[in-house]
Amino acid sequence: MIGEDDVRHVARLARLHLEQDEVGRMTGELARILAHIDKMSELDISAVPPTAHVLDVVGVTRSDRVEPGLSREEALRNAPAVVDDCFRVPKMG
Repeated sequence: MIGEDDVRHVARLARLHLEQDEVGRMTGELARILAHIDKMSELDISAVPPTAHVLDVVGVTRSDRVEPGLSREEALRNAPAVVDDCFRVPKMG
């Protein structure tokens, strides 16, 4: 069973400041979480293969392909400011 001292210790490790009423509430919440984990450990998962993803994801990236880009004129068409066929941006400093 988890107690308030355990919650304070975990909070200290996580660098969390808990008020006394929060310690009491977190003690109950953490106890319920740990009870749920204990309940899940009763499941027989010996026939379940290890998975990295819940769906069978294969080839999630597309192959690279060359596609035509914008011409300089098209790229600069909506620019707020252009100087010497380049975007004009505010000076950083």
